[in-house]
Amino acid sequence: MTLRNSCNIMSFMNSSFTDSTAVASYAERTSRLVPGLASLHAMTGVLLAERAPVDARILVLGAGGGMELKALAETHPSWTFVGVDPSEQMLDLARSSLGEHLQRTTLHHGYIDTAPEGLFDGATCLLTLHFLSEDERLATLKAMARRLRPGAPLVVAHHSLPASPEERSIWLMRYADYNTQAGVRIAQARASAIAIGERLPLLAPGQEVALLQAAGFTQVELFYAALTFKGWVARKA
Repeated sequence: MTLRNSCNIMSFMNSSFTDSTAVASYAERTSRLVPGLASLHAMTGVLLAERAPVDARILVLGAGGGMELKALAETHPSWTFVGVDPSEQMLDLARSSLGEHLQRTTLHHGYIDTAPEGLFDGATCLLTLHFLSEDERLATLKAMARRLRPGAPLVVAHHSLPASPEERSIWLMRYADYNTQAGVRIAQARASAIAIGERLPLLAPGQEVALLQAAGFTQVELFYAALTFKGWVARKA
């Protein structure tokens, strides 16, 4: 990320990524509440490997928790990683979860501007960009593009909903119903879905594609669609 958002959004983020109880339960909770999360991580590895070399250097923005880092490290033993996250507590969780893979990983506390300028062979940004306003997303994507080799892949995935308020509400309630099947109480699931719709600067899929293109990426392709979540793979021009 580049800039801190409004107090509204930062409060939403802080409650999830700095509270000790929330951080401790992050991996278990996220695995339950993001449809097909393990498959998303596996697909991310496949899409990166299409263009990345055997000894690739991969940038992971929003690396706190270490879930995608661990998944990528386990399936690609010759890759090295640079992870960036604004939550020191979440980075601590990543350090503890990576185990032996930590020796191939460098973690930075901060936003995208904290990441090294050297060129990377691929990059990911999962479950992160929906916290940023449209302008901040564009700035972040441009900063990622500057750090990628020409033709290098970028994989992103996050909440993305139709622009229509009616359609948006329908999809959020579908996500709430999914969460109830994952064990969340109905009232809590619906309150969380409403908070996502009201407090996050969600964009429609067409806007997401346009931002990637404006940031200097080509061949933007949708590869993941799971209720309110969407994922794209793109190439650095």
